[in-house]
Amino acid sequence: MTDHRSTHHHHNHHEHDHGQSAHLHTHGTIDPSIISTERGIRAIKWSFAGLFATAVLQIIVVMFSGSVALLADSIHNIGDAGTAVPLWVAFRLARRRPNRRFTYGYGRVEDLAGVAIVLTILLSAVIAGYESIDRFFHPQTVSYLWAVIAASVVGFIGNEAVARFRIRVGKEIGSAALIADGHHARVDGLTSLAVLFGAVGVWLGYPLADPIVGLLITVAILRIVWESGKSIFTRMLDGIDPEIIDEIRHAVNHTPGVKDLSEARVRWLGHRLHAELNIAVSPELSVEEGHEIAKEVRHQLLHELRYLANATIHVDPANASGEDYHRIIEHQHDDLPAHSH
Repeated sequence: MTDHRSTHHHHNHHEHDHGQSAHLHTHGTIDPSIISTERGIRAIKWSFAGLFATAVLQIIVVMFSGSVALLADSIHNIGDAGTAVPLWVAFRLARRRPNRRFTYGYGRVEDLAGVAIVLTILLSAVIAGYESIDRFFHPQTVSYLWAVIAASVVGFIGNEAVARFRIRVGKEIGSAALIADGHHARVDGLTSLAVLFGAVGVWLGYPLADPIVGLLITVAILRIVWESGKSIFTRMLDGIDPEIIDEIRHAVNHTPGVKDLSEARVRWLGHRLHAELNIAVSPELSVEEGHEIAKEVRHQLLHELRYLANATIHVDPANASGEDYHRIIEHQHDDLPAHSH
C-alpha cells in the first residue's frame, strides 16, 4: 500500500537483554504522517472557507430582511467556524518533529482539540434545548418568512457540504477530531433546518411546530454528542478498535521465522497509530538474524495497517516468550531494599 512511503526512526535495543527492536528502515522518501497531516490542514482551510461563505450569504439575506433572529443564526455560524482553529493548531503541531521533552511528538494535541469540539456540540444541544422550551411558553411570530426560508436553506446546504467533506477526509486520514468537527458542522445544518420547519409550521398556523421541531433536533444533537464523545475519549484513554490487533496478528503470523506474538499494544497519537510488539523466534538464531525478522515484521505491518506510524518490536527466544520471562525475581543490590523488575 502506497500509504507508507516513509523513513522511520527507531529506538535502540535494550543493553541488558536478549531483545532488540527494528530500527531505521527506509521505505521511500515521504513520511505518510506528514502527507495525512497536510491533507487535514487543507480540509480545515477549505471547510472554514465554506462555512464563512455560508455565513456571508446568510448575512446578505439578513441585510435585505432586517431580521434580528436571522442575524443571531448567522453570528452563531461564524462562531462555529471557530472550532476549526484548535484543530488547525493541533495539525500544525503534529507536523513538528519529536524532541527531548515530547519524545512521541505532539499528536495528542489533536485529542484535546477533539474534546473542545465535543464540548461545543454539547453547548449547541443545550442552547437548542433551552430555546425550544422557551418557545413553548413564548411562541414567536414569523416576520420575513421568505428570508427565514432562504437563510435556513443556505445554512443547511453549506453546513452539510462542509460536514460531508470533513467526515470523508477525517476517515481517510484516521482523525477522530476532524470527523467530530464534521459532525459539528452537521449539527449547525440541523439547527438551520429546525428554523426552517419551525417558521413554516408557525406560518401555516401551528405555533407549536417550532418548539417541537426544536426538541427533536436537540435529541439528534445529543446523539451526535454521545457518538463523537465516545470516539474521542476512547482515543484519549488509548483505546483502539480490537480488529487492529487481529490485523497485526495476521501480518506477524505471515512473516517467516516468527514463532509467536506474545504481546501487542497499540495506541493512537493524533491520527497515527504506534505499536509495541513482543515476538518469539528460534533461540538458535543470532542477534542479527533475529533483527532481520523484526525488520520484516515491521515491513509487513506498515503494508497491512494504513494509519501505522511506527512499530517497536522486541524479540524473544521461543523458549522464553512473553513479558513474564523479562521479570527478574526479587533480589537485592548490596544493602538496598529487596525489589523485583
